[in-house]
This record gives sequence, structure tokens and C-alpha cells, in this order.
Amino acid sequence: MKNIALLGSTGSIGTQTLDVVRATPEKFNIEVLAAGSSIDNIRRQITEFNPSTVIMSDVSAAKVLDEEFTAVTVLSGQEALKESVVTCDIVINAIVGFAGLPVTIAALTEGKTLALANKESLIAGGPVVQRARRMMESSIIPVDSEHSALHQCLHGYQSDYDHPSQSIKRLIVTASGGPFRGFTAEKLDKVTLEEALKHPTWNMGPKVTIDSSTLMNKGLEIIEAHELFGIEYGQIDVVVHPQSIVHSMVEFVDSSIIAQLSMPDMRLPITYALNYPERSEADWGSIKWDEITKLEFEQPDFDNFLCLKLAYQAGEEGETAPAWLNAANEVAVSAFLNGQIKWVDIPHLIAQVLDSYDSRKAEEEHDIYEADQRARHIAKQLITGKVNG
Repeated sequence: MKNIALLGSTGSIGTQTLDVVRATPEKFNIEVLAAGSSIDNIRRQITEFNPSTVIMSDVSAAKVLDEEFTAVTVLSGQEALKESVVTCDIVINAIVGFAGLPVTIAALTEGKTLALANKESLIAGGPVVQRARRMMESSIIPVDSEHSALHQCLHGYQSDYDHPSQSIKRLIVTASGGPFRGFTAEKLDKVTLEEALKHPTWNMGPKVTIDSSTLMNKGLEIIEAHELFGIEYGQIDVVVHPQSIVHSMVEFVDSSIIAQLSMPDMRLPITYALNYPERSEADWGSIKWDEITKLEFEQPDFDNFLCLKLAYQAGEEGETAPAWLNAANEVAVSAFLNGQIKWVDIPHLIAQVLDSYDSRKAEEEHDIYEADQRARHIAKQLITGKVNG
């Protein structure tokens, strides 16, 4: 039985991970649960899964739970999150945003298997994360559906091949296109928060859903694919596939393409990550071929969805540029969710922040945090000026 630290347990990935654990309780033990401030949700999870440790980012929530569950160690704070990985075999990092970076580095430094749903930590802290990964020869198993698909395609091909990159022509990352696929610039100027939060195929949290609507999620996934698989940006393409059945593809130098297909269900890549390198019997995402009438593919609209172009640029720049991109995006999305800026302002705000990029090297972990804070400060100043103006 594998002991699991599930960090971000009340979010979309967290709750679906618990579905997978429920389906195979003989395989997994929830040792650690971590959440923000959702006392009612975490209370139900504690009662059902009986973890030894619970970590809440909200101190008052931690105090309430500590008084209620005397047999459980209830903690709060970033240090508690980092220390929680020690007793577990698998760390599922489903924390939202840049806040997941310390856990990613801690899990890799401890030599744990990291099931990574927090793409921002790998994107923002790429060079530092890679050093921790190499130092302990730690495993990162991606939970994002696209990167899980690429991992599955590459693993199926690479098993007896020591230098797979020599045979790869390109990675093809698919995108649903979000709720505004095909919109003109005029229509995009009028989109509302309610419209942006209605994803056509996936049920996700608000931040990720907005990223999908701007195609920033796909831009971040391009950087993540580069970091995970060591493939150059010129060999990573995006193809819009509105049905979200083909989750990504690998094209080889002989022009053969291997793809991973399933119905949209995040429990499939979660199951893959938890059981890797084995496969576990499950029906998540099972395709009913008689219900599929067509699979469509088209090129993304780089002109009206500028975030995708900005992500490529930041990725090519390297060092702490992706940290600036990620920080600016998090601030911009938060401002949009709070009604401070329009949807169309998001990419322009990010571009302005990137114009101030100071070319800081990513030599140590603190370099990533300083770059993140500097970019957030600039973004917030720009938003304040826009609101006051």
C-alpha cells in the first residue's frame, strides 16, 4: 500500500484523486491532507480517510480542526507543507499557482514520486526544480491530461531506447480552444466573467478555467512540456481539438504519430500517475465509439489569443522569465475575477510586465521568489494605475 500526501485536497484535482482512492482502497492510504480554508469539505475528508496529518493554510481553520479532531495532527504554514512529504511515498501537488513551488522542491529533494498537477511550480522554478530532480533522481509523473498523454506516448515507445529525443520530431499539445474559440477581436472585447468561467469540456477551478479561456493554460503547458521532456520549443506545437478526446500526440522523425485518447476525465491521468509504472483497471474516460461522430483539429489563433505567443517568448528567454510570466498572469487573472480589469486586458497587462523583465538568472531558489515578487509588484502597480485612471 502506498502512502499519499494529497496537497490541495478540496480542489478539483484533490477531490477527483479521492475518487480514485475510493475505487482502489487496498492500494492507497491517505497519510496527509492539505487545503486552504474549506473546513466543511476537509472535515468530511478527515472523517472518511482518517489521515494522520492535516495542514490548513488558514490558521483559524487549523485551530478549529485541531480542537475537533484530537487524534489527528493539525498544522498550518509553508514549513508544515514541506515537511509533510517525508512520510509519504507519493506527493500529489494540486496546490493552485506559484504557492506550490516549495512543495515541489521539497518532494524532489526527499526523493519522492511527485504527481504534479501544479504546473506553475515547474514553469516558474524550472532551472531550480530540475537541479533538485537530478540531484535525487526523483520522478515527476504529470497529472495534467496533456502531459500525462505525452508521458504515456513516450513511455510506450521509449522502454528500450536510451536517447528518445533523437527520434522525436515534435510534441503536439492539444487544446480545446476554450469558450471563445473562433471569437473575433470585437466579440472578445465584450466577454463577461460568467462566459469566461464556462469551459466547454472540463470542470476546473476558476483560475485554471480563465487560463483556458485566454489560452494561457496552453502556453504554460508548452513551457511545462519543455521542462518535463527536454524538448526544444521549436519542436512543441499546439493544435486546437474542441472534442478534448485526443489529449496530446508525439510525432517521430519517420512521421509516425502516437496519440493518447480518452473521454475528458481527470481521474484517468490521476490513476496513471498513482499507479505508474503499472496500469490499474479502471473505467475513467472510457470511449464509447458509437457516440463519437468526428474529431476536429485546427490551428490556434495567435493574433487574438496573445497569451500563447507570450508564453513561447518567455519560455525561449528562459532563466526567470517564465516566473515573471506566471506571476503576471496570476495577478492579471485575479484582477479579472475581482472585476478590476476586462478579459482583453489580461494579455496586455502580462506583456507590459514582461517588458520590464530584468534578466535575473535562476541560480538559487530565492532567485525565483524574488523574480516572482518583482513581477507581481509591477503588475499590481499597472492595475492600480488602470483602475485609478
